[in-house]
Amino acid sequence: MSNQIITAKPEEPEPGKWWVYIIETAKGTYYTGITTDVTRRWAEHRGESSVHGKSKGAKYFRSQKPKAIVYLEDGHDRSTASRREAGIKKFSRERKVQLVSHHAGETQRLKVLLS
Repeated sequence: MSNQIITAKPEEPEPGKWWVYIIETAKGTYYTGITTDVTRRWAEHRGESSVHGKSKGAKYFRSQKPKAIVYLEDGHDRSTASRREAGIKKFSRERKVQLVSHHAGETQRLKVLLS
């Protein structure tokens, strides 16, 4: 038996495993992001996960309390998720509200599947 130490490079999530999400804050603003694990990322944004006392959530949530995930979109690889995130961030508020409203049923279904 060998005493070799094998180090593996962390694998990139499989294509289709990236999510685009929108979080509504208590003040009614929207935050758009991407992740491979919606549940983990939501906990990080709410401040439930930290390293050495520092939150792993987005800096945006230091001044804006996250209220709810209002939009979820699956089926992306990292590249398409990043492009979609950038596109949504360029939307006007009105267009974001329309996107969230139009996909409310599908978002609820995905949230149930994730829980």
